[in-house]
Amino acid sequence: MLKFVVRRLIYSLPVLLIASIVVFWVVHSTVSPSAALNFNPRASIADKLRYSKALGLDRSGFAQYISWLSHFLRFDWGFSLSSQLPVGPQIRSALANTLELGVVAIVFSLLIGIGIGVYSAVRQYSILDHIFTGGAFFGISIPTFWFGLIVQLVFGLYLVRWFHWKEPLFFTAGMFRPGTHGFHIVDRLRHVALPALVLSVQLIAVYSRYMRASMLEVMGSDHLRTARAKGLSERRVVVKHGVRNALIPITTQVAIDIGTLAGGLIVTEAIFQWPGMGTLFLAAMDNGDYAIVLPWVVLIVTSVILFNLIADILYAVLDPRIRYA
Repeated sequence: MLKFVVRRLIYSLPVLLIASIVVFWVVHSTVSPSAALNFNPRASIADKLRYSKALGLDRSGFAQYISWLSHFLRFDWGFSLSSQLPVGPQIRSALANTLELGVVAIVFSLLIGIGIGVYSAVRQYSILDHIFTGGAFFGISIPTFWFGLIVQLVFGLYLVRWFHWKEPLFFTAGMFRPGTHGFHIVDRLRHVALPALVLSVQLIAVYSRYMRASMLEVMGSDHLRTARAKGLSERRVVVKHGVRNALIPITTQVAIDIGTLAGGLIVTEAIFQWPGMGTLFLAAMDNGDYAIVLPWVVLIVTSVILFNLIADILYAVLDPRIRYA
């Protein structure tokens, strides 16, 4: 197992290096490092030259990349040109907020989606299987921005009017009440519930379809027929032998979903005013903040590669035959 993990890590290193080069070149070619200065009427040509020199833009492209990479690996990501604040703390705070929302949505979606998928496979073509299948296609088809707005109207306006509440049961914007100090679990849950629900609708639909298809394939395999022939109960056959092997395909999708969380949930965060990575990226692009855009993109690429590596390792854990392939 250790050799398998080490081999996968070695394979990932050149991918990360090549990805960082491509990202640096693309961002450097499409985003002007001094764009934010153009919005400041008091910024002179001398200010722009001084800023470009501070970023090392007067050197060759290779020298700029090496300098940037060395600073990036040391977590010295410089200062935002628009806010004059360090980039690192801004990205860490936004990433933590996005992960909080995304992990809640993914965990909830996995619990519901896997349960629906297993039931639909075991009770194939039953009434509930048809209902779950239709609901999954409906869930996949719902646009996130439309469903988010509908949820806000229902919980933030209609239910408050109908039941004469003083405030909504679940809040429709932000992470906490204005003026709140410290962390309050109930208040946070009331804020995270609706955006997590909006994210979960499509995830539940996708996970349930993956799990149903995978379980149907596993249920007809030879080793499950052998387990039944040995006299094992159907419950044990399904739970211990069927579900474990059926989780292998869904592992890929979950790893990709978690990896892309680093990029933020741009639509959902914009609708619910959630201060995550998506919100930070939109603000940085609007302000032409090169110092935030570059580490933001590299962090996303690194996250996707890292979680695909984790998915490979989980394959080997779920199915020992893979590590010897």
